[in-house]
Amino acid sequence: MIDENIIFEIIAYGGNARAKAYEALKQAKEGNFYAAESFLKAADDEMHRAHDVQTKILQEEAQGRKQELTVLLVHAQDHLMTAMAERTLIENLIDLYRRVHELEADLKSLKGCCQ
Repeated sequence: MIDENIIFEIIAYGGNARAKAYEALKQAKEGNFYAAESFLKAADDEMHRAHDVQTKILQEEAQGRKQELTVLLVHAQDHLMTAMAERTLIENLIDLYRRVHELEADLKSLKGCCQ
């Protein structure tokens, strides 16, 4: 059976990744794209940590040490996969915010030249 602490690591890293991705989105909404990229990188680091834990579990099973499937493990996997999907969506939303920000700047410069 998998040590519950290992499962909680996946949950914690996934939760941290999700929180950092949403902070990246908040920063992008405010026009702070450098900070947004930094938070996305931090989210990626947390996801890599979770993935490392996952890999250990998979390697043990591949070596013949079968793992008991528990609701907690399913929850951890779901939590991580949701965070990964949200991170991808947030990256695309940040790109949209960047484009809107650039268009707003272009409009402001056009207004200034035409007055």
